[in-house]
Amino acid sequence: MADKRILIVEDEATLGRVLGDALRGAGYDVALATDGIEGLEIFREQGADLVIADIMMPKMDGLTMVEQLKRINSSVEVLFLSARSSAEDVVEGFRRGGNDYLRKPFSLDELLARVAALLARHTEDSNGVVVAIGSYRLNSRLWTLTKDNTTRRITARESAILAMLAHQRGGIVDSGELLREIWGDDSYYNLRSLNVFVSRLRGYLADDSRIEIQSIRGVGYRLIIQVE
Repeated sequence: MADKRILIVEDEATLGRVLGDALRGAGYDVALATDGIEGLEIFREQGADLVIADIMMPKMDGLTMVEQLKRINSSVEVLFLSARSSAEDVVEGFRRGGNDYLRKPFSLDELLARVAALLARHTEDSNGVVVAIGSYRLNSRLWTLTKDNTTRRITARESAILAMLAHQRGGIVDSGELLREIWGDDSYYNLRSLNVFVSRLRGYLADDSRIEIQSIRGVGYRLIIQVE
């Protein structure tokens, strides 16, 4: 597990040291930051497979920091730690990019179990078939789209279209390229089919208002994920 790098961002120095010692004892490579700005700098320089972040911190709060981390690497796993435990706080943590949420106080055994589960998922995702798209996760091998523990089975062509758009996130994907790659033929008939498939994908992704598949007239499509 030494190849798994964990970044702890916690302004309570004693808690940060305790967490660091426990995770190193479990075999992980650990870096420690005491505020959001420092955490972001360390992540930019060294990266991480998993970030454990407090929410209430000086200089930059954990929610803001995680939003910026996700812009750098959308696949990094994030475990929020917080004494704020209302349903609204938990939902906000997930909305801002968290993958799990642990309320203070907590046991080290529970923390280690959560970390192991998140890193197991990260290892599975590292083969490149699972892509984060806003609050959704696309598995292009299993043809599934998952949000909040709800999984929708989509078609192979829907999966392939979405994967290509996600790969070029923010960039325009030419309709002809999509058709040649997925249909093997860029005929007008298949272009009409492509338009139908994209319309379906928009419906599947409609629960996350940040996501938009834009039509670029006469050219193709572009996947946009707004940062709030």
